[in-house]
Amino acid sequence: MSKFFAFKLVYGSNPILYSGITILVFTIFWIFFNVFDELLYFSPILYFYLPNDAIVGFILSVASALLLGVIVSMNIYLLRNSGIKLDKALVSSSFLTILFSTCASCSSIGFVIISTFGSAGIIATSFLTNYQIPLRLLAIGILILALYNVFRRTTSSCSLD
Repeated sequence: MSKFFAFKLVYGSNPILYSGITILVFTIFWIFFNVFDELLYFSPILYFYLPNDAIVGFILSVASALLLGVIVSMNIYLLRNSGIKLDKALVSSSFLTILFSTCASCSSIGFVIISTFGSAGIIATSFLTNYQIPLRLLAIGILILALYNVFRRTTSSCSLD
């Protein structure tokens, strides 16, 4: 029940600001993830293509972007309304989500890695190709852990003695 209280506390205090932050972060990372997965194209026209074999990866990247948006807006609420410094869970989960969710071997970045690092790039690319879904699930797990941490900090700051 305290998780719903944390949502109500954050999004009820200033719904336009925190909903806007969530939507903005979600949109930026949704575009970022889909461009690197080569699902969203901007040239010569705006085009979105989702093949059947990319549906699971797309769903996981949407979940990652949504969780990242909620975590960022809730951490901004905590930073503005309490004496808490920048949260380590925000920085680490955001970085790991970006790292794991963008499959370097599935996009044009893979070719840059191969040409830059040679055989080490080939090994990294093949690893990311084989373990793309588990790495994205790990990133979502880290984001859920960070979200739980934010919920706990939000509700613990409101407890009365």
